[in-house]
Amino acid sequence: MPDAKTKVLILGGGFGGVKAALNLADNRRYSVTLMSDQDEFRYYPALYLAATGGDTSASSIPLFEIFAGKRVKIIHDTAKTLNRDSKTIKGSSGKNYSYDLLVVALGMVTNYFGIKGLKQYSYGLKSQAEARELRDHLHKQLADKNTPDLNYVVIGGGATGVELAGALPFYLRHIMTKHMLPPKKIHIDLVEAESRLMPRMPRAYSSAVQKRLRRLGIRLHLNQKVEAESAGELTFSGHSVKSRSVIWTAGVACNPFLAANKFNLNERGKVIVNHLLQAEDDICVIGDNAATTYSGMAQTALHDGLFVAENLNRISGGHPPKPYKPRKPVYVTPAGPYWAAVQWGQLQLYGRLGWSTRQAADLIGYHDLQPWWPAYKNWVASNTGDEYCAICMRS
Repeated sequence: MPDAKTKVLILGGGFGGVKAALNLADNRRYSVTLMSDQDEFRYYPALYLAATGGDTSASSIPLFEIFAGKRVKIIHDTAKTLNRDSKTIKGSSGKNYSYDLLVVALGMVTNYFGIKGLKQYSYGLKSQAEARELRDHLHKQLADKNTPDLNYVVIGGGATGVELAGALPFYLRHIMTKHMLPPKKIHIDLVEAESRLMPRMPRAYSSAVQKRLRRLGIRLHLNQKVEAESAGELTFSGHSVKSRSVIWTAGVACNPFLAANKFNLNERGKVIVNHLLQAEDDICVIGDNAATTYSGMAQTALHDGLFVAENLNRISGGHPPKPYKPRKPVYVTPAGPYWAAVQWGQLQLYGRLGWSTRQAADLIGYHDLQPWWPAYKNWVASNTGDEYCAICMRS
């Protein structure tokens, strides 16, 4: 009688979870199950494009496509309760799922920090549904002849906020041109609580991004803390802006599953792990959920997923696991068409060369999860907005 397979249960269908599952799929000593509350994988670096006219296939890949022909079982459910004694996860469906080894890769959730009105009135950019809602709103605002002004406010000077703010002016002009709408004056504001955009990056990087956005006509409000939002107004640091188009990109928190199930968390709510990314003997925590040096980056989640899978493959073959070594990501931030800032070790690139680097990084990113041909098709889809951006830049 053959030995029973070791059951590996992976929670989360993001970069880390998918990468771990793909790299364990061919090991016949393991039975691999991936649980996700979504039917698709979200390519977060391209979500801002989905909100500004890009092809949605660039930011959403069905999980069944990624795992086609792979020995991975996909479960559509939300992890709620961890029973360490029975080694089971209870989902929101009420079903229990057993494991021998658990990999937690649940990612982050939106955090509004309790600011009055934000959850009710602001738009988000964490899912395809939110991206579509924002895109539809942008079209409606421009087509409404009774709209007295067009003030768009992006909250958050991190990568997502910068990317969205940089794309907005070109996309809005494209909508007006394509639908032959009368020209309307638009104002785009970017609000950041810190003293500079991209505050975790070197000052030269922040300065270049700020200069670029100002050249695009975007008004920057630095050192400004959001206080409240109503149906038609945003208040920050005692000032107010009339707007029905506020996009919140500033706040995230670790998935509540971790605190609810009594993991050992640091001050940022991330799980403290050892040199094998273990929170406990049979539980690994990776990506955004782990308290590691570069946690929060997609590249880190991919690195973590590969690390855990390779160690499990080593163990199954009778070899000792290797210790975890953080890998410094390459930071790339687009700010409008054909312009991006890049931090690659000590090297900094800006402008079209930076944009080309981002294009190459996206192709590699898709290929991390797919064979070359489907990866190439998704990469092409991520560039569908370039044509209208080029037209707008020349106009």
